[in-house]
Amino acid sequence: MQAMSPNLLLISSFSSMVLLGLLILACLAFIGLIVWQHRQGRDLRYELEQLDKLKENNVESEFVLRAMHLTTWHLDPKTMAITFDSDFREHADWVAPHDEDALYKELSQQIHPEDIERVGKGLLDICEGRSETYHQEYRLRIPNTNRFFWEESFATVVERDIEGKPTSIVGTTMNVDDRKQMEEALVDARNRAEESDRLKSAFIANISHEIRTPLNAIVGFTSILPDITDDAERRSLLDLINENTQKLLRIIDDVVNISRIESGQDQMVLSCFELNMMLTEIIDRARQDLKPGVEMNSQFACDQLKVTSDFNRLSEILKHLLSNATKFTQQGSITVGYAKPTDGRISIWVRDTGLGISEENQKRVFERFFKVDEFVPGAGLGLSICHTMAYSLGGTVTVDSQLGKGSTFTLDIPIQ
Repeated sequence: MQAMSPNLLLISSFSSMVLLGLLILACLAFIGLIVWQHRQGRDLRYELEQLDKLKENNVESEFVLRAMHLTTWHLDPKTMAITFDSDFREHADWVAPHDEDALYKELSQQIHPEDIERVGKGLLDICEGRSETYHQEYRLRIPNTNRFFWEESFATVVERDIEGKPTSIVGTTMNVDDRKQMEEALVDARNRAEESDRLKSAFIANISHEIRTPLNAIVGFTSILPDITDDAERRSLLDLINENTQKLLRIIDDVVNISRIESGQDQMVLSCFELNMMLTEIIDRARQDLKPGVEMNSQFACDQLKVTSDFNRLSEILKHLLSNATKFTQQGSITVGYAKPTDGRISIWVRDTGLGISEENQKRVFERFFKVDEFVPGAGLGLSICHTMAYSLGGTVTVDSQLGKGSTFTLDIPIQ
C-alpha cells in the first residue's frame, strides 16, 4: 500500500480542524439561540402579564368611571382641541353630541352666558401654566331647549415641554344637577327657617303690643272706677272698658283662628247655603259700627243664590273686610256686593270711600299687623286671616285702592 504524501496529510488535518470549528460554532449558535428564545419567551410572558394587568386596570377604571358617572377628556393647550375618551355622565341625552376632536370655542356656545367667562379664564390659566389645576362648576344648555343643567369639571397638567409649558391636559366632568338642586333646596329651607324665626319674633312683638294697648285701658279705667261717683262719668268709663275688652277678645280670636288654620287643625267643612242671607246678616251687624253719616249699601247680582263653600270661613272673611271698611271710613258709604258667578267662581267685593291705600303699600296690607300710618290703628291680623282663609278655599283676596278716595277689596272663590 502506498504511503500518503505530507501535503495530503496536512490538508486532511486542516479539514478536520475546520469541521471541528464549524461544529463548535454550530453548537455555540444553537446554545445562543436557545438562550435567546428563553429570554424572548420570558419577555413575552412579562409583556402578556403587563397586558393582562393593563386590561384589568382598564376594566376597573371603566367601572369606576361608570359608577361615578364621569367623562374623561384630553385638552391640547395649543389648539384648544378637546378629545373625549369616554362618557358615562348621567342624563347623557342632556349633552350635545361631540366629535372626537372638538374645539373649546364650539363647545363653549352651550355654556350659560353668566358662566362662560369664568370657565374660559380657568381653562386659559391652566393652558398657559399659571395654574396647576382646573376646577369649575357651570351650567350647560340641554340641546334644543332653553333649559340648563349643572356640570362640574376637574383637570390637571400631565405633560410639559422643555420650557415647562403644558403640552397635554387631562380632565374629568360629571353631571351635578341633582346635587345643585339639593343645595338649592337646603338653602331655601334655611332661608325659610330664618324667615320663619324672624316672623315669629316679629309676631310676638306685634301681638304683645296689640294686646297691651286695650289691656292697659282696661286695667287703667278699672283702677279708677271705684273713685268715680258721677253716674254719667262712671257709665262712660264702663263703656270704654267694654269697648277695649271687645278689642282684646277680637285680637285673641284672630290669633287662635290663624294658628288653627296654619297648623291644619281647622278642617274645611263644605255646605250649601243662601249667600244673600249670609251677606245681609253680616251687613246688619256691621251697621252698628258705622261712623255718623256713613251709609251702608248692598248690590247683589241675584235675588237668590245658593253656593257651596265653607260657611264659617267665608263669613269670617267678609266680617273682617267689613270691619276694616267701617274702621277707616269716616264719611261717604260702604257697599257690599257680588257679580254673577262665572265658570264656577264668584267675586264678592267690599267698597268704601275711606282713607285709601297708596300703591306701594297695597302689596303689604295683607301682612300681619301692617300699618300704613304709625299714628293710625292698622288692620291687625284681619287681612292676614282673610288672605289665609281665602287661599284655603281655593281663592284670593285682592285690593284696588286710591289714596284719599277709598278701597275695594275683592274676594274671588270657587263655588261648587
